[in-house]
Amino acid sequence: MKSSLRLKLILSFLSVIAIAGITVTIVGVHLIGDRIVKQAQEKVKLDLNSAREIYRERIREVRTCTRLTALRFFLKDAILKNNIENLKPELRKVRERESLDILTLTDRNGIVLVRARNPAVFGDHQVDDELVMACIDRVNARSITDTALQKVIVASTQIVVRDELVKEGEDLAEQAHIKFIPTPKAKLRPEKEEISGMMIKAAAPVLDRNGNLIGVLYGGILLNRNYEIVDKIKDIVYRGETYKGKDIGTATIFQGDLRISTNVKTKDGNRAIGTRVSKEVNNQVLAKGKPWVDRAFVVNDWYITAYEPIRNIKDEVIGILYVGILEEKFVDMKRQTLWTFLGITLAGMAIAFVISYILGNSIVKPIRSLVSASNKLAKGDLEQRVEYGTKDEIGELGRTFNYMADSIKKRDERLKEYAQQEIMKSERLAIIGQLAAGVAHEINNPLGGILIYSHLLLEDLEEKDPRRENLEKIVNQATRCKEIVKGLLDFARQTEPEIKVSDINKIVDEVLSLIENQAIFQNIKITKKISQPLPPVMLDKAQIQQVFMNIILNGAEAMDGQGELTIETSSDEKFVETKFTDTGCGISEENVGKLFEPFFSNKKTGHGTGLGLAISYGIIKKHNGEINVNSEVGKGSTFTIRLPADYESTNHKITRD
Repeated sequence: MKSSLRLKLILSFLSVIAIAGITVTIVGVHLIGDRIVKQAQEKVKLDLNSAREIYRERIREVRTCTRLTALRFFLKDAILKNNIENLKPELRKVRERESLDILTLTDRNGIVLVRARNPAVFGDHQVDDELVMACIDRVNARSITDTALQKVIVASTQIVVRDELVKEGEDLAEQAHIKFIPTPKAKLRPEKEEISGMMIKAAAPVLDRNGNLIGVLYGGILLNRNYEIVDKIKDIVYRGETYKGKDIGTATIFQGDLRISTNVKTKDGNRAIGTRVSKEVNNQVLAKGKPWVDRAFVVNDWYITAYEPIRNIKDEVIGILYVGILEEKFVDMKRQTLWTFLGITLAGMAIAFVISYILGNSIVKPIRSLVSASNKLAKGDLEQRVEYGTKDEIGELGRTFNYMADSIKKRDERLKEYAQQEIMKSERLAIIGQLAAGVAHEINNPLGGILIYSHLLLEDLEEKDPRRENLEKIVNQATRCKEIVKGLLDFARQTEPEIKVSDINKIVDEVLSLIENQAIFQNIKITKKISQPLPPVMLDKAQIQQVFMNIILNGAEAMDGQGELTIETSSDEKFVETKFTDTGCGISEENVGKLFEPFFSNKKTGHGTGLGLAISYGIIKKHNGEINVNSEVGKGSTFTIRLPADYESTNHKITRD
C-alpha cells in the first residue's frame, strides 16, 4: 500500500507531464504545420506575382516589337506604293530577329497583304480577328498621329483556330495540335485533342504622314509547346532548385484546362503536355474566374499551388497561369518537427520520472507517519502525536493532525462528562414521568368524583344562593386539573397514528368549520390562501386536526379575540406546507426555543396546560414532518408545518379521507 501511493504519485506526475507534453506537441506541430503551409501559400502567391510579371513582360515585348515595326518607313512606303514584294524579306528579317511566330500586314480594311512566315497565303479577311478589328475601330474613332500611336495598339492573349494557324504555317498548326493525356482528378471532357492554339498577340496601326490609317500590322508568339516563359519563371523564381530529384517549383500555361506549356514532369520524365488541371481548380478558376491558392494534385504529386485566369481582350477566361511548390518538402518538414517535439517530450518525461520518484519518496515518508498515527488514534490511543520538521503543507498537515488529536481528546472528555449528566437526567425524567403518569391515573378518578358531586350541588342551589359562586370556582379549578391530567396522559401515552391518504386543504376547511362560530373568533378575520391542487399526504387525520386546532386557538388567544389569522397552504418537490400567521402579541426570542417543551406556557396564569404544543410537536415528528415558528414581539407569529408529500399516490386511484 505504501509503494502504491508512491507509484500513484509518480504516475500522476508522469501523466501530467505526458498530457502537457503531448498537448504541446500536438498544438505545436499543428501551429508550426499551419505556419509552414501559410508561409508556403504566401510564397506561392508572391511566385504567382512574379510569373504574372514575366508573362506580361513577354506581352509587352510583342507589343513593342509590333509597334516599332509599324512605325518603320519602309512599311508605310511599301503600302502606299503597293510594293509588297519588296516588303516580304524585310518583314521576314524582323520576325526572325524578334523571335515572333507570326508577323502579318493587312490593309486598312483587315485584308491580308503579306504574311512574313507564309507569304504564299494572302488576300483573306481578318474580320474575325478581335485584335485587328479592335485596332481598326480605335483608329477610326479618333484622329491619330504617330505620337499617339501607342494608345491604340492592342495586345492580349488570344485563342487562334486551326484554320488561321494553317494560313500562317502548317508547322504552327502541328505545334498547336495536342492530344489529351488521361489525368487523375481532372474534369471529364468529351474532346480527346486540342487543335486550336493560344497566342500572345499584338496589333498596331500603320499610318501615313497625315495620320491616316493605311494598314494594320500584327505579330505574335504561339504558346503551345513554347517553353520560353515557363522555364524563365522556373529559373528566375525557383532557380532550378530540386528536392529528392524533383523540381521544387514548377510553372504552367493552360489553354482552357489543358497544359500547353509546362515544366511539370510526368513519371517518365517528359513535360506533362496534354495533361489537364484538377476538377476543383477548373471550377474555381475557369468557371468562376477566381484565383486558387491551396494544395492541389498536379499530374503525379501534391503541390502548394497558385492559379489565376488568363483573359482575352474581351475579359473572357481562356486559360490559366500556374505556379506551384512541391508539397512533399513541407510534409517532411512537419514530420521532422513532430519527431523533434516527441523527442523533447520523451526526454522531459524521463527527467520528470527521476524527479517524481524523489518527490514521491519525500511526500510518502511523512504521510506514512500520519497514516500510522491516524490508525492508532482511531483505535483509541488519544495520546498519539506526530513529529513535523518542515514548514510546508506536509508540516502544516502534521500540526493540524496534532491539533485535531488534542481537540478529540478534550472533546472526548467533555462528551463523557456530558453523557454521564444526560444519562442521570434521563433516568430522573423517566422516573418522574412514571411517577407523573401514576399520579395522573390515581388523581383522575377523585377529580371525576369532585366534578360530579360539585355539579349535583350546583343543581340543588338556587341562582341567588351566596354559596353558588364558591362552588362554581371549585368546579372550574377541578375541570382545569382534569385537563392538565388528560394532557399529561396524552403526552406520556405512546400511540401509533392511523395513517391514511388525506388532503391538507380539506382538513383546514374541516377545522375552520368547527371553530369559526365560537365567540372568540367573532372579531377575528380569517384569510385563507389555498394552493390548488395539493399533492396528497399520508397522515392520521384526527391527530393533524388536533395540531391545527391547537395552533389556531393559540393564535386567537394571542390576538385576544381581535386581529387577522392567515392560513396558507403550498407544496414543493417533497413537502406540503401549511402556515398559520396571526397578528397577536408575538413571542420573545428567549421563549421561542421553549415553546415545544412540556408544561411551558406563554399564556396568562390559568389559561392552558403548557402541553398543547409539546403534543403537537410529537405528532408532527411521528409523521416525519417539521414544525417551526417565527415570531416578533408586537407583530405576531407564524407557525409552519411541513409534511411529506405522497406524490406516488397521484399516479394511482386512491380513496382519500
